[in-house]
This record gives sequence, structure tokens and C-alpha cells, in this order.
Amino acid sequence: MSELGGLDIGAPDEGIAGAPEELSEEAKQRFAAAAAAMQQIRREEKRSKKRDDQVARTIIQFLGQDQYAHLFVLISRLVARDCPSIFILSILSLIHEGCLKEVEEYVAESGHKSAEETMEESTKLTTTGELDPAMNRAIVAWITRMQLVLSLSPEKILTKLMIDEKNVDGTVLQLATFIVKDFFQSHGRNVAFEKVQPLTASILQSVFEPFIERVQKAFLAEKTSEETDRERESLG
Repeated sequence: MSELGGLDIGAPDEGIAGAPEELSEEAKQRFAAAAAAMQQIRREEKRSKKRDDQVARTIIQFLGQDQYAHLFVLISRLVARDCPSIFILSILSLIHEGCLKEVEEYVAESGHKSAEETMEESTKLTTTGELDPAMNRAIVAWITRMQLVLSLSPEKILTKLMIDEKNVDGTVLQLATFIVKDFFQSHGRNVAFEKVQPLTASILQSVFEPFIERVQKAFLAEKTSEETDRERESLG
């Protein structure tokens, strides 16, 4: 299990031997600061049905491409958990142009700057410097996009990913790891899943951590409300 700021996220293969590569401290600090700023300018806007329909169509378009067949089961699991489609798109946006475009439009409609305008391009993701500048820039933008989307509806998104107040469904880590692996492969680097997973877990930690305390409270409140409703039904 990998800890995500007080939450545990299930890994697909615990105990795998690998060479963990985590985000640099500089990257963690910058993303934490960016997330804090995003929360300050967060807007409580309801998405139009037209936008929701477009988001759904983009996922359907993605699922219609055979090259991504290995991701279908994981995406289906997140959909089954009622994870908002726009967050799924933000995960996929690292490797799919259509998903990227849809997320950018969604973020723009919320009044935010784009990930590229928001991010610190000088941020070095890893301590080893193994990523070339173009790859580093793309992943920094991806992290920023996920944060931007999450900042708009953190409770709505994260509560759907949480199994309980301390654990996140491991599906999100599995999907994100495959996305990073595919991204590396598209840049001519064939890296094993177990080598990519520690970096991906560190990335998700930087995305989730600024919102966890608030979301945990919302999750517990929601569960308490559900239990109260069940008690009333049993008494009624």
C-alpha cells in the first residue's frame, strides 16, 4: 500500500521489487502551493448538460480505440464507482489528444487558466533528472490538469474513489500507472509497470494531498447521513 497524505491507495501488486523513483521535494512543494491557490479561486459552478454529454462522448470515443483496450476494465471500474467522468479524462489526457482538449475546455469554462499557463515549467519532477525537458514539461502539465479538475469538486471526486475514510480504491493507481507507462513508451522508453508505479503513486499523492483532510470530513459526514437514513427506515 502507498500512503497518500493520510490515505492508503491499494497497489495492484504489493511487494514488487523495483527501483522507486519519487517526485523531488521541489516538485512536491510547488504542486502543493499550486493546489492551495486553486482552492482559493475555486468556483461552485454547475456544469451544463451539454458539457456533461460532451465529456461522456469523449470517454466513449477513447473506449472505441483498440490501442487502449488494456485500460478499458480499469476505466469501467472507476465509472462503476461513479467517479466523475471529467476526472477520468484528466487521467487519460496525458496520452490522448481528445481527452486533453476536453479537459482544457472544461477548465477554461470554470474560469481557470490552463495547466500550461498555471504550471511551473522549471519544476524538475525527479531527483535523478532522467526525464528529458519535453517529457518533464508534459507530466508537470498533466499533474497540474488533474489538480485543476480536482480543485473544482474535490469532495464529489475523491469521495467516489474512497473505499473508507482511510483508503482509496487501487484502481486509480493502476490506471494512472498504465497511463504513465504508455506515455514513456510513446517517447521510446519501454519501462516495466513495477518501475513506473512508485513515481505514479508519488504523483497521485501530490494531486490528492491538499484536499484529503476536507474530503475525509465530507466522506464521514456522508456515511453518517446514510446510517441515519437507514436507522430511520428500519424504525419506520
